[in-house]
Amino acid sequence: MRQIMFAAAIALAVSILLTPVLIRMFARRGFGQEIRIDGPASHQAKRGTPTMGGVAILAGLWAGYLGSHLIGIGYHAEAPTPSGLLVLALTTALGVVGFLDDFIKLRKGRNLGLTAAGKYIGQLSAAIVFGILALQWPDNNRQTPASRHLSYVRDINTVSMGVIIFLVFVCIIVVAWSNAVNLTDGLDGLAAGSMSLVLGAYVIITFWQYRNSCATHTAPGCYNVRDPLDLALVCAAGAAACIGFLWWNAAPAKIFMGDTGSLALGGLVAGLSVTTRTELLMVVIGALFVAEAASVVLQVAVFRTTRNRLFKMAPFHHHFELSKWAETTVIIRFWLLAAIASAIGLGLFYSEYLSQVG
Repeated sequence: MRQIMFAAAIALAVSILLTPVLIRMFARRGFGQEIRIDGPASHQAKRGTPTMGGVAILAGLWAGYLGSHLIGIGYHAEAPTPSGLLVLALTTALGVVGFLDDFIKLRKGRNLGLTAAGKYIGQLSAAIVFGILALQWPDNNRQTPASRHLSYVRDINTVSMGVIIFLVFVCIIVVAWSNAVNLTDGLDGLAAGSMSLVLGAYVIITFWQYRNSCATHTAPGCYNVRDPLDLALVCAAGAAACIGFLWWNAAPAKIFMGDTGSLALGGLVAGLSVTTRTELLMVVIGALFVAEAASVVLQVAVFRTTRNRLFKMAPFHHHFELSKWAETTVIIRFWLLAAIASAIGLGLFYSEYLSQVG
């Protein structure tokens, strides 16, 4: 538990202190966000706000994780594990893809960075490498970071996948989650605040998996998850890094996370869902991100079939803005929805455990 607290404290400190440094540095270099001309008119005032703040989130995430392990040496805490490092590597790889996207936008002074093909190549490459490596490094109980079973709260043993199908599945998860978080990042603090709630829920989930791990004591309801405590450190560091960044990103934002942050956080969610054996549960806990992505899909589908728009604008947080909701009203209500989804997900997680031990 001490390691989790250390990870959160270090990540929070690094993120909240590094972000203003990035604001000044990016402002001097003219690294300002370009705004969609077809978006709400009120957003045009945000043009030129420094972007690529996701660098601070990634720095806080890594600092919290590694710092907690360094401090843990003094009381013989466990060393970094394959599960934790793989999730962080996936997060960082997608952050690099996002950084390239942001940098191209800034260099060309437009709201278009990497081509769709270029972005997908980066996402899929990271997903394939993650999927291959996640099936390696079995521990003493033959548990690898990932499993070739579909999972809800634990593996569904009746749904098993071959290696190729598993890699396709991982690609779908990584692309879907990274794009979902990227679409949600359209209002000041919306993605950072929502993500801190999702990761906060996963701190509880991973710590519970650690306390009831089959590796330490076999009992009804125990979890076959490799390295759950290390994954809890990742979740705690990620949540705290998002909160530290949110201090500067809350409306009116002084910096945006950009694709550097949103793609990285989407990769973090994807990696955690696979390594904690909760791919389907993550759909519930991250329901806000799912709804944002679904709103875009529905908007395109309805428009192509009927030539009418389902929403005034998609993603649908813009629909409420165009319906005369204040931006802060949309943000706070969406945070509440994210909190409700996280609470429901935790309830489902615990009820499944009770059904196993009862």
